[in-house]
Amino acid sequence: MQLKLRSPAKKWAAIVTLFSVTAAYVALSAAQFLASSFADIPEATWLKRAVWLDPGDAEHRYRLGRYELLAGQSPQAALPWLQSAAELNPHAGRYWIDLALAQQSVDDLDSEKHSLENALAVDPRTPELAWDAANLYLAQGATNDAMKQFHVVLQNDHELTWPAIRTCWRIHPDIDYLLGNVVPPGIYPAMLEFLIEKNETAAAEKVWAQIFSLQQPVERQDLFGYVKYLVLHREATQAARVWQESAGIASLQAYEPSSANLLVNGDFSLDMLNGGFDWVYQKIDGVSLALDPSEAHSSSRSLRITFDGPGIRDAGISQVVAVEPNTSYEFSAFYKAQDMEGAGAMQFAIQDAYEETSFLMSEDLRDADFWKKTGGAFTTGPNTELVMVRIARVPTGSPIRGKLWIDGLQLVPSSNVGSPSGKAQ
Repeated sequence: MQLKLRSPAKKWAAIVTLFSVTAAYVALSAAQFLASSFADIPEATWLKRAVWLDPGDAEHRYRLGRYELLAGQSPQAALPWLQSAAELNPHAGRYWIDLALAQQSVDDLDSEKHSLENALAVDPRTPELAWDAANLYLAQGATNDAMKQFHVVLQNDHELTWPAIRTCWRIHPDIDYLLGNVVPPGIYPAMLEFLIEKNETAAAEKVWAQIFSLQQPVERQDLFGYVKYLVLHREATQAARVWQESAGIASLQAYEPSSANLLVNGDFSLDMLNGGFDWVYQKIDGVSLALDPSEAHSSSRSLRITFDGPGIRDAGISQVVAVEPNTSYEFSAFYKAQDMEGAGAMQFAIQDAYEETSFLMSEDLRDADFWKKTGGAFTTGPNTELVMVRIARVPTGSPIRGKLWIDGLQLVPSSNVGSPSGKAQ
């Protein structure tokens, strides 16, 4: 339908109406633009101007209230602004949380509880909001409510994982409760690392038991850290069990000891893990280590150790092996040596991992341009559960130069020697 304006008066009325509407729209848009610009300035004067220009915008009121609460340190002044922001937009969980904080500051606990309930009702999964809610509940003494919110945090925010774990342990250091109510399975490795830092051996064992029970994959470095912790704390039996249990969940099946060889990766056919019950190595001045495919005896490569320097105590590579007390073992290995110079030589050494009681020192590893076998037998002590296999400098600290290749290292109980499964290479 077309509207026909027949008289000049009607035409002018229409023009005036259109102009008025346009002017009002432009004025409103300008006011909103200015209000948004003022709201970005973190000062009370400008924030109040933003509210005055656009009184229906909840965000402007919220920003003014938050400024009064935090920068102005005046929760009483913040309350009306935060309250009106939450009323204008009741679906913004952050508005309710900051309102609860202001109410807590003025000891209005009933209103605080109501605001917290509203915040969590409209936004139950945002981790930052759950973090604030948890701390507000802690201030109220509502520990169980706080723990529920820490559970939300741990489920959804990796950046807050460590602060949440620390707070939960400080408030309720009961690992059974935390595993059952707060810490989700995906956070078990982080919880394990935290307990290691706290030297909470029994609690860490329970976390590991849950990881293994769920067959939850773990990063190798997390596993190495736990095994190292157990070894250092003389929990050799537990360390060996954890290594065995980790085979499937850390893809370490090839690195498990067996009755045929208690040493892991004795032929260096696998990559050296530098952790756990595989070979562990460190940088030693005057010593370099390399896997050498051009020289091999038992597999496709050997370990080449190059020496050129003074003050050498050992080759910087070792492996711990779980053993039984008062038990006899046979050790064997193959080596080649080239251009070895210096008093004494390098020797294979086997000792108690804790007491450093020496059980076996091999012959000098020198003067062999072919693969030569060495080794010997030894019996562990009454308290020995873990031995260390290393390549020692004898005499310690003396200068040495040359190249040494080792391969085919094997350690078996003496009862296995000569049996099909324990036959030495």
